[in-house]
Amino acid sequence: MKRPKFRERFKYWFDGLMGHGTGAMLGFLALVVAVVVAVDAIVILLLNIKVADVEGDQPVGQVIWTNLVRTLGVDDPSPETGWPFRVAMLIVTVIGVFIAANLIGIVSGGFDAKVAELRKGRSTVIESGHTVILGWNSKIASIVSGLCLANASARHPAIVILAEMDKVKMEDEIRDKVPDPGRTRIICRSGSPLDQDDLLIASPFAAKSVIILSPESGGDPDARSIKTALALMRHPKRPEGTLHIVGQIHDSKNLEVARLVGEDQAKWVLASERVGQITAQTSRQPGLSAVYVDLLDFGGVEMYFTSQPGLVGRTYFDAQLSFAASAVVGIMSGDRVLLNPPADTVYGEGDRLIVIAEDDSAVFLTEPGVPDSQAVSKTKALRAQHEKTLVLGSNSSLPHMLRELNEYAAPGSSATIVSEFPVANLGRLTNLKTTVTQGNAADRATLDGLKPTSYDHVIVVAYSDNLGVQEADTKTLVTLLHLRDIMSREGVRVNVVSEMLDERNRRLAEVTRIDDFIVSDHLVSLMMTQISENPHLSAVFGDLFGSEGCEIYVRPADWYVTPGVEVDFYTVLAGAKSRGATAIGYVTAPMGEEQPRVVLSPLKTDRRTYSRDDRVIVLTEV
Repeated sequence: MKRPKFRERFKYWFDGLMGHGTGAMLGFLALVVAVVVAVDAIVILLLNIKVADVEGDQPVGQVIWTNLVRTLGVDDPSPETGWPFRVAMLIVTVIGVFIAANLIGIVSGGFDAKVAELRKGRSTVIESGHTVILGWNSKIASIVSGLCLANASARHPAIVILAEMDKVKMEDEIRDKVPDPGRTRIICRSGSPLDQDDLLIASPFAAKSVIILSPESGGDPDARSIKTALALMRHPKRPEGTLHIVGQIHDSKNLEVARLVGEDQAKWVLASERVGQITAQTSRQPGLSAVYVDLLDFGGVEMYFTSQPGLVGRTYFDAQLSFAASAVVGIMSGDRVLLNPPADTVYGEGDRLIVIAEDDSAVFLTEPGVPDSQAVSKTKALRAQHEKTLVLGSNSSLPHMLRELNEYAAPGSSATIVSEFPVANLGRLTNLKTTVTQGNAADRATLDGLKPTSYDHVIVVAYSDNLGVQEADTKTLVTLLHLRDIMSREGVRVNVVSEMLDERNRRLAEVTRIDDFIVSDHLVSLMMTQISENPHLSAVFGDLFGSEGCEIYVRPADWYVTPGVEVDFYTVLAGAKSRGATAIGYVTAPMGEEQPRVVLSPLKTDRRTYSRDDRVIVLTEV
């Protein structure tokens, strides 16, 4: 056996000594002081180093004493006072050192304890008019980013996050994902949203809105969201007044009980249904996802509600022509939302207009525009034809997506679903014949056998119910790469829509040059953020994204205006009116490497020439 080195033996001995506690450490420290004093005294005596004002030989005791008091950092009393007094002063000094050391330790320990308590994030927030986020999941960054943009012009904006996480960890993650919050202060606190005492830490009853985030793992997320809403609604210290709560529900079966708990003060977003509806709508209309993102995020246009007494008694179409810098899309009468009402609907006393604008400063009345009736298109709309749709993958939004497709599809249309995992009951579909096949769409041989270029639309659905976010997005990415290669080899272009779970993976997947990407979590986050800022938008989104009522369509421009003729947007409005629609923008045709450009709420006085490849964005029922 190899003999240990001196350094290793000393380290082992020292570790053992330190293990004996404070007494051993004090003894070791005293030994070190004694050795230092003795060695220094020996050096002074051997080298005959003289001390100032001392003549002749220096007594050994005096030299050792002088070294000792200087090591302890105290004043040496005059030799004339005698050794008893000097020893007594030494004892007092040593005791004083221990008292001072303990005092410093107590103060330092108390200060460290207070800092540690503050770092735990248990102090009550003293804010009002802020936004409270209860819980933590992958949507947190999107929601906080959106709120920061929405608060750009607000005074002293603040966001308070209460979650069962370490405060420092939350702050670090928010700082990494939202590096520029602007003027908004982001305050993190640790606590359980289910605990009514912990809820008071975030001051939710002084907030303008409360957003409930459900966990993404561990138990029933809907049950936790509903319990959190119940803790707020039935809090014993809740003051009189109305709460504004926004939450997410995953399973439609839980929606009714959530509404009972939240009453009329909670707005619930049914995530799987909304994602399914948006995916279905986007699969039939390339570019629609970009319209939705522009409409929902706070970086482009937004929806506003405005009262205009000067328009009372005028028609809805008159109101459309009376705003040059914003797009009128509906009327709110009481609590009732009317998107794209009939053009002759009269704007009444107490009603509010629903408009789309880049900023609230753009919502103002102007001199009514005059459409060019000669440039309004007379082209007849084509009748819907039966279509074939290929769906690769499955998750909880699939039934909602197929029901949405069924509403649009002409009788005789079909949908083929290929999934590695069991598919839930799809329900009865009148216009859509469905076929379910088990298979791995990420496998090239399987995909070649499906002949994807023979379909009118291809939808790639993420396996969000069965796989982790990154694994599900990896399968989607591989499938998209195969689809791109197949279409490139066969020289056939098919409209492909894919669902991604992580926004970062969407940017990575853009190399596949697929038509549209639906980032489900991101869209749900944007909806929740918008509703938290304006509760009336819940009814607007319910109408906008459902198969019933009005929806957004991207349709050929020659349905509304004559191609090749320069017109302003007032004329586009008149063309849309002739077909029972409301025009809100346009999409330019792609030119070479240039991607299509989405323009919502354009300045109506600007004139441009529309080609047959341009498209107009409209609100309509059919």
